[in-house]
Amino acid sequence: MSISAIASEQVNRIVWNQHHDPFEVLGSHLIEQNGKNVWAVRAYLPNASAAWVVVPENRKEYPMYTVHDPHFFECTIETPELSNYQLRIKEGEHELVTYDPYAFRSPHLTDFDLHLFGEGNHHRIYEKLGAHLTEVDSVKGVYFAVWAPNARNVSVLGDFNLWDGRKHQMRKGDTGVWELFIPELGMGEHYKYEIKNFEGHIYEKSDPYGFQQEPRPKTASIVTDLNSYTWNDENWMEVRRQTDPLTQAISVYEVHLGSWLHAASSEPAKLPNGETQAVVPVSELNPGARFLTYRELAERLIPYVKELGYTHIELLPIAEHPFDGSWGYQVTGYYAPTSRFGSPEDFMYFIDQCHQNGIGVLVDWVPGHFPKDGHGLAFFDGTYLYEHADPRKGEHKEWGTLVFNYSRNEVRNFLAANALFWFDKYHIDGIRVDAVASMLYNDYCRKEGEWLPNQYGGRENLEAADFLRQVNHTIFSYFPGVLSIAEESTSWPMVSWPTYTGGLGFNLKWNMGWMHDMLDYFSMDPWFRQFHQNNITFSMWYNHSENFMLALSHDEVVHGKSNIIGKMPGDKWQKLANVRALFAYMFAHPGKKTMFMSMEFGQWSEWNVWADLEWHLFQYEPHQQLKDFFQSLNHLYRSEPALYTQDFAREGFEWVDCSDNRHSVVSFVRRAKDSDEFIVVVCNFTPQPHSHYRIGIPEKGFYTELFNSDARQYGGSNMGNLGGKWTDDWSLHNRPYSLDLCLPPLGVLMLKLDKQKMAEVMK
Repeated sequence: MSISAIASEQVNRIVWNQHHDPFEVLGSHLIEQNGKNVWAVRAYLPNASAAWVVVPENRKEYPMYTVHDPHFFECTIETPELSNYQLRIKEGEHELVTYDPYAFRSPHLTDFDLHLFGEGNHHRIYEKLGAHLTEVDSVKGVYFAVWAPNARNVSVLGDFNLWDGRKHQMRKGDTGVWELFIPELGMGEHYKYEIKNFEGHIYEKSDPYGFQQEPRPKTASIVTDLNSYTWNDENWMEVRRQTDPLTQAISVYEVHLGSWLHAASSEPAKLPNGETQAVVPVSELNPGARFLTYRELAERLIPYVKELGYTHIELLPIAEHPFDGSWGYQVTGYYAPTSRFGSPEDFMYFIDQCHQNGIGVLVDWVPGHFPKDGHGLAFFDGTYLYEHADPRKGEHKEWGTLVFNYSRNEVRNFLAANALFWFDKYHIDGIRVDAVASMLYNDYCRKEGEWLPNQYGGRENLEAADFLRQVNHTIFSYFPGVLSIAEESTSWPMVSWPTYTGGLGFNLKWNMGWMHDMLDYFSMDPWFRQFHQNNITFSMWYNHSENFMLALSHDEVVHGKSNIIGKMPGDKWQKLANVRALFAYMFAHPGKKTMFMSMEFGQWSEWNVWADLEWHLFQYEPHQQLKDFFQSLNHLYRSEPALYTQDFAREGFEWVDCSDNRHSVVSFVRRAKDSDEFIVVVCNFTPQPHSHYRIGIPEKGFYTELFNSDARQYGGSNMGNLGGKWTDDWSLHNRPYSLDLCLPPLGVLMLKLDKQKMAEVMK
């Protein structure tokens, strides 16, 4: 029996997968037939030989007949209402009964959702686009939505339809968002989007808003529920909300999870229920090793960082990326924590455990560029959608990556919501925004003629600057007490100033100038340092222009630069002493702190992304002593408010003497906020000790030697001041009193007035 209510042209558009709205043809439609209103049910079933409509009210079955195509089925049903019907489908010798996706017409996205997304202000668009477990008309399934405005048609592919793009064709809305509810799908389904442009070219894409992806080299997205994990960090989150991080001690241990430590590939990874899970090998370059899982890292990394006394762990980009050697900086899955180490719930567990152990979590975030991998964002809907069409704006040739088009509202929304997403769903405590300078300048790493000026003829990328302000304003509006840190290597003004003052809105900026000055200074033979005193002192000339973080990061220990200890001059003892002096000065200097893994025990070789850190060095006493040094330094830093509460206030720092270049010695005072406590810091950056070195002191009394980087327990020569010194009534350096100190070789001293001892003497 044939029904002529549907034209062959309409059927062909479905069969050939060319319809922008398959709901116009498929599903149930009320039509008039022989003077009566009846329901016409239509289904395109490419592998079916027969089909029936099953009406739920009476479980009656209505046979369907082919129309215009051997796999396009239709039947009519006389009934007042028809909802939640099912299809019984015969495919070869197999039969299945399933709900018809085209029976569920209610869109998940409201007009207001689409309006906000269109203007770039839908802060939680990740709760609408992507794949979401939901229930429609009492039927459970997965709702899919993807933005592809220039596509001719889009389909959902997956194991559930044998990756056949004809079976689940999506509907396009007015704003270019395609959507479809597929009933009876659940957690763990693998899927992609099949996108065709108007030339008929097909692109199979991972979900830009997908919450999980298959372990590389596979690229499918996975349906995931991010709301099933039970968090146990309420106290941490409440304290964070009420705390100003700029007045807190922040000492960050930067980690690349894939190379901190590996397990043997023969060692299974255990889940909390005692079962084992599949593990991911590191690479062909390290065939006997596998990655630790997030849960294993929680057991091993967190106690290590806690023992050392760091306040935060910073993770190199944790978002999904295809190539291990990119360190995570070429992201393809912006909303998916990498599956190399486990599931999203496993990553939540890792962060939860950090918080319960008093450790914050920072994540490197990469909104400046993305790779050209075919399954990613590049040429997403067959056009230049997320990137610029003009390579003079849209490509980083040096990196082989593409630049986001920050002038497009939906692209800005994708990225701004992504920053918010990690705070919202994963409870992270901050982001470090990678390569901000590459975003802010149109001519970044481009030769003359290879870049386009802005509307005023300048080199500044005004759209990128506005985007960064939007991101930071949004983050701090929702999550006070968190960190947004810029890796910005130029003199762009007001990077860490609030957006309402015209700043970019970060609350911290990496001090790249300090880093370069310090490494240049410490790499020279100490005799020459007398001619470069400015390297040590220059940072204080501009220190109060931004809220600075002092960082010695992964970038300083790769690409032939040597590790930190290898940069130092002299024999092994002097190298270690220089390392201690560098980091002691860093922790005494105003600014929050970041250092890369392996620096804490003096790894000799450069960081190798494919291998473990050189943990075997702990069998040698000097390396164990260096670890003890960092443990003591962190403990001192966190216990002395003078070292962190006024990092960004002029009242928090004053030079005692910065002009003694002949001895390469500097001395200064750090003061606490809302307190009269202060710490005196004296640094000797040569191997020549000074037995009677006098500095001016603001107050009379006994000064306890809180810290000496040359102490025997750290591998030093143990020169010092026998626990402390009394002041003399000799004025010096415009101060009424002075101390006669013994300065150890390549040593840093920190001293504090002991008011109790002074009070006892006064009695």
